[in-house]
Amino acid sequence: MSIQQDPQAPTMLIAGQRVSASNGATFERRNPLDGRVASRAPAATVEDARAAVRAAWDVFPAWSNTGPGERRALLMKAADQLEAKVEQFQAAMAAETGASGLWAGFNVHLAAQGLREAAAMTTQIAGEIIPSDVPGSLAMGVRQAAGVVLGIAPWNAPVILGERALALPLACGNTVVFKGSELCPATHGLIADALDEAGLPPGVVNFITNAPKDAGAIVEALIAEPAVRRVNFTGSTRVGRIIAGLCAEHLKPAVLELGGKAPCLVLDDADLDDAVNGVAFGAFANSGQICMSTERIVVAESIADAFVDKLAAKARSLPLGDPRKGPVVLGSVIDMATVERCNALIDDALAKGAKLLCGGRAETTLMPATLLDHVTPDMAIYAQESFGPVKGIVRVKDDEAAIACANDNAYGLSSAVFSRDIARAMGVAKRIESGICHINGPTVHDEAQMPFGGVKSSGWGRFGGKAGVHEFTELRWMTVQTTPRHYPF
Repeated sequence: MSIQQDPQAPTMLIAGQRVSASNGATFERRNPLDGRVASRAPAATVEDARAAVRAAWDVFPAWSNTGPGERRALLMKAADQLEAKVEQFQAAMAAETGASGLWAGFNVHLAAQGLREAAAMTTQIAGEIIPSDVPGSLAMGVRQAAGVVLGIAPWNAPVILGERALALPLACGNTVVFKGSELCPATHGLIADALDEAGLPPGVVNFITNAPKDAGAIVEALIAEPAVRRVNFTGSTRVGRIIAGLCAEHLKPAVLELGGKAPCLVLDDADLDDAVNGVAFGAFANSGQICMSTERIVVAESIADAFVDKLAAKARSLPLGDPRKGPVVLGSVIDMATVERCNALIDDALAKGAKLLCGGRAETTLMPATLLDHVTPDMAIYAQESFGPVKGIVRVKDDEAAIACANDNAYGLSSAVFSRDIARAMGVAKRIESGICHINGPTVHDEAQMPFGGVKSSGWGRFGGKAGVHEFTELRWMTVQTTPRHYPF
């Protein structure tokens, strides 16, 4: 076991050894608010990436044959190690991504839950006996570890999604190459530390970082490696399409969790206070930089005025500031490109008749909670993912119009419906084109045992629980002939 000493200068982990890039190259990640160096990490070469795959493949036979109890115990230790680093995670996330301490703490808590849930799944990787027409044939559908899993996680929920790239694949007996995000290498490095310190055998988890300019070549080389049998990617739809193309070229199964434009439908019989709290959380947690973030607030006309007044008051009350200086709800967004994109969405909507309820244009990465009322389909914010704290409100006549609005989008990850009538809400929820729907709850919600994933341009495959086991194992047909078999010749 080797322990990383300086969170601001993460090293890679290959075959149980802490290493720099083979050519000594590094890259810097700077804080989005003041531009100071937040971390300096190794800029892996293509050969470094291949070395990580070789290390994972070399130990795959031993790890896949390790008993479920031992795998479970190690993952439980990793969860404890992760939780012990909560203050380090909070500091690293504030420095690298501008995230609030509240969001960072939630990330660590949920990621530790994910590791423990994965630990519980080690004894649930079950097959089945299938009746055979051949006399004396014992036929089985057997689930086995696939091989090396490539995990690629983003910056926005870095601990939750970093853990998700690792935990269940490991529980299933796979080994892992974890490619950290260029925007939070130190944060992702702390996850590798936790697993290393828990005592996982060398090579079972390998961690690499790369400079932004090298990302394409590194990912392409990793996917092309024959030992990589699954690709596990969370990120933008744009990059997801590239990953999907590479996987298709090399015939590699992939789980892709991509962008979203989550609608939250507030029906005319909703509890307004409950809906306001759910929408505010879903829209503004981590400054709206979550794949499940509420992006479209679809509200019945008959209650819209009352609902909008309450929601705007709630949004105005949310604390905004530098998370390194004290508790806030909204910290910094990831970069000025986000600010420019959100400002453009605001300008476009206002020019086409929307009403600004609170917030507005920003000049720095400290963006206030912003609500735009009377959004219509001709406005860019109606269809485009803001991935920031700028949200549009669409007023609709009835349930049919609400459903049509919810489905009038390329994405389909999360959604929500608020109504006192559960049967009515269930009927609406069934017609929304999304992988996830919460009734009387926010669009932002995740639990490690749930089948998490989207439809349409939000990706394919499911993380979590038994659904995740299916993604990260091979289903094999195996038979045992228990009596002499008759052959035609």
